[in-house]
Amino acid sequence: MKEVKTNAMRLLDKQKLAYQVHTYPHHDKEAVDGVSVAAMLNEDPAHVFKTLITQASSKAYYVFVIPVAAELDLKKAAKAVNEKAVELIPVKNLLGVSGYIRGGCSPIGMKKLFPTVIHSSALDYETILFSGGQIGTQIEMAPQLLADLIHARFEAIIR
Repeated sequence: MKEVKTNAMRLLDKQKLAYQVHTYPHHDKEAVDGVSVAAMLNEDPAHVFKTLITQASSKAYYVFVIPVAAELDLKKAAKAVNEKAVELIPVKNLLGVSGYIRGGCSPIGMKKLFPTVIHSSALDYETILFSGGQIGTQIEMAPQLLADLIHARFEAIIR
């Protein structure tokens, strides 16, 4: 069976960056929570990351990539991007802002390259897993390669 390439994978291929694809079972367009995804892939949840999109009081969008079992600390997140406050965007706005649906939001290949912060724990691992751009697909790659590609920084941004 031919592997379906997502926008994220095409971008990685174009940049000739090393990555691995992992797939897990899912039902149609139903998002699977990250902790369940980690379990299905037999991975430590601390090693699997989710992509969250926020909007600041300035109306700017910011992306945060954090371990699936963790909760984004909105105060730390705002401070990391020099904003007074950030809020998670409503799920209904996700596709319009990022080009991705809930459960399939990858930090790679969004409609625009938003300022992105990856939780510093990613640097504890040789590779991390994150959404490949569709539900049922995860990409595994070195966190520094990911950060270089999307111009992200590493900061402590979870509770």
